[in-house]
Amino acid sequence: MSETFDASWLDLREPVDHRSRSAELLAPLRAWWDRASGHEVLDLGCGTGSNLRYLAPHLPDAVRWTLIDHDAALLSRLTAPAGASTLRAIRRNLATWDFAEVGGAQLVTASALLDLVSARWLVAFVNACVGARAAALFALTYDGRIEWSDTDGDDLLVRDAVNAHQRRDKGFGPALGPTASAVVERLFRARGYDVRVRPSDWVLGPADAALADALIEGWARAAVEQRPEHAERVRAWAARRVAEHAAVSTKLDLRVGHQDLLALPPDG
Repeated sequence: MSETFDASWLDLREPVDHRSRSAELLAPLRAWWDRASGHEVLDLGCGTGSNLRYLAPHLPDAVRWTLIDHDAALLSRLTAPAGASTLRAIRRNLATWDFAEVGGAQLVTASALLDLVSARWLVAFVNACVGARAAALFALTYDGRIEWSDTDGDDLLVRDAVNAHQRRDKGFGPALGPTASAVVERLFRARGYDVRVRPSDWVLGPADAALADALIEGWARAAVEQRPEHAERVRAWAARRVAEHAAVSTKLDLRVGHQDLLALPPDG
């Protein structure tokens, strides 16, 4: 896995991640969890533990969390909520992972990961979950939508370039990008899983200007890499968007499309 994320970026996005996640999936997850044999959770691409901090209060009887990430610096900053169960942190490259830890888990979860992986990796992962009869919960998978409360003539140029960039190899092979949620839904349904998908869009307003500006900067970099012939237009677009956020009178809203997916194994 070649994609890396700065801890400051993860800190910036965590409160928005948590408020955006679909609460509708918690009740069916908990109902299944209460019937499951064993209570171990495997968290993939855990970063500093945001997914753990969100989910642990909803799964208080989890006996162990195993958290995997390839970035030692992020793992060194891993923190858990008070009263969390036993934690095991493993440094591992998910792109070359053999899925061994799936066999000991009842729930496999990840946040903002699936759009980075390839179809081949995802098929192997789903097969591992099916073999272990493990449930899966994937949060905040980017689905390709970037919507502004006002319009700029170059919004579509940037969005399309960003979405094309998302399909580049992130270390797993050609990435699924905005198609990831639909692909994993189809794979789990084909294996008899009960699959539920809910929106978990980021909706950013004036109070979220720092995160929005970081997104604009990242999108501009990706768009320039993907469409270098439009570099000047993209940079001018980014400057306009950042200036709008800086204007006190501006009530600019931004929606970034994400989806949450819960896949529960069939009974029996």
